[in-house]
Amino acid sequence: MRRTTRLRRVLHQWVVVVPVKELRLAKTRLITLPADSRGQLALAVARDVVAAALAVAAAVFVVTNDVLAAHTLAADGAQVVADAADSGLNPALEDGARIACGWHPRSAIAALSSDLPTLAPAELAAALTAASAAPRSFVADHHGSGTTLLTAAPGVPLAPQFGTASRQRHLTSGAVELSGDWPGLRHDLDTPADLEFVAGGPVGLHTAQALRRLGPER
Repeated sequence: MRRTTRLRRVLHQWVVVVPVKELRLAKTRLITLPADSRGQLALAVARDVVAAALAVAAAVFVVTNDVLAAHTLAADGAQVVADAADSGLNPALEDGARIACGWHPRSAIAALSSDLPTLAPAELAAALTAASAAPRSFVADHHGSGTTLLTAAPGVPLAPQFGTASRQRHLTSGAVELSGDWPGLRHDLDTPADLEFVAGGPVGLHTAQALRRLGPER
């Protein structure tokens, strides 16, 4: 088990936006788990992602229409805003980035996946430090086709292109791909194989608790 610790705020210029879908719709590819367990696990992972982001960024904005997720993540310290467009991940991130920029106009923006159960604050800090050198940049997932982190410098549009083949679409849009030894920032939780991988390694506090509750279900 890995407990998230608060790091020195050397990245005060960053604001992180985390999208969280409605829990009843979360983790549908984890077919080995009942629907309610999938939602509980998704929320636990999101809490650990938010905790990691809060340890290194000036503020964290969660974009969600899920009531339980909103209340829980607000209590954890995130600023929660509604997904007003309710038309997919990229519009949600654009809304979240616009609101975050309104509150923090001099900050850079980072869109961060909520599905990273092994993310360590130090990994996120290192990636954001690397991202400071480019107007827009991203980190690809462990499959090499998706994206887990997208960043934009102050005043630069985020222009998210998440979804199928997002790595290539972010490259095409002009974003710089970041390289680094950040396994926790790359390994998202989508499939039963991902779940088995996660269950065997260090995870965040809330994810560890959720996995213990699942027991043999997984």
